[in-house]
Amino acid sequence: MSRLATAFPADRAALITFITAGDGDTSAILDALVEGGADVIEIGMPFTDPMADGPTIQAANLRALAKGITTADVLALARDFRARHDVPLVLMGYANPMTVRGPEWFAKAAAEAGIDGVICVDIPAEEDDSLGDALRAEGVDVIRLATPTTDAARLPAVLEGANGFLYYVSVAGITGLQQAAQASIADAVRRLKSVTDLPVAVGFGVRTPDQAADIARVADGVIVGSAIVELIGKHGEDAPRHVRAYIQSLSTAIHAAKEVA
Repeated sequence: MSRLATAFPADRAALITFITAGDGDTSAILDALVEGGADVIEIGMPFTDPMADGPTIQAANLRALAKGITTADVLALARDFRARHDVPLVLMGYANPMTVRGPEWFAKAAAEAGIDGVICVDIPAEEDDSLGDALRAEGVDVIRLATPTTDAARLPAVLEGANGFLYYVSVAGITGLQQAAQASIADAVRRLKSVTDLPVAVGFGVRTPDQAADIARVADGVIVGSAIVELIGKHGEDAPRHVRAYIQSLSTAIHAAKEVA
């Protein structure tokens, strides 16, 4: 059984966090996420054209690329993390860095580094064979994205071959700039859970403990990214302690949410 299969507790939502590899002291920040209570960690692979991301994560990509971080560096960070922690790791990014050496190379390297799942933003489900087959062959989960515009006709294609969890992008837009209304999130989660047994995790625009708690009452997971990346950009070398405290506040809110649901 994969680490992701056991990452979603039966009695509460999971807290899923995102950072960009190479932005700040990544190893120390990863430790801070674990210490704060993250159940799953997404590591963004720096890319020159992160089309789904807003200004905050775009800036993090540029900071990391300016330091010269490579795919090999990202995988090394994952290996080092896996030697210290058992928390599931997901690589999130774009097709070019994942396929430039061939999908089989990337899938094998990811598995050897202790990666549990991959989210590739710009490979649609209909082109799954360009990466998904290779990942599944190595035991790496293929995590798919559903959005407010994913209708009933396309949803089966999105779910075909998906595993780990389903990432519901709660707004039609880029990361970090807006949040969907709670009622629309609840409706979407109910619709998705009626057609899949995968945990449904909600992201894009989640910033405060109250927002996280609201989503935790209706979803299996709460995904927070841009707000964490902002702390890293703001605090630099001192970021890990700020990240830890912020994650603790989110985790506390999520743990409490089911108690009053």
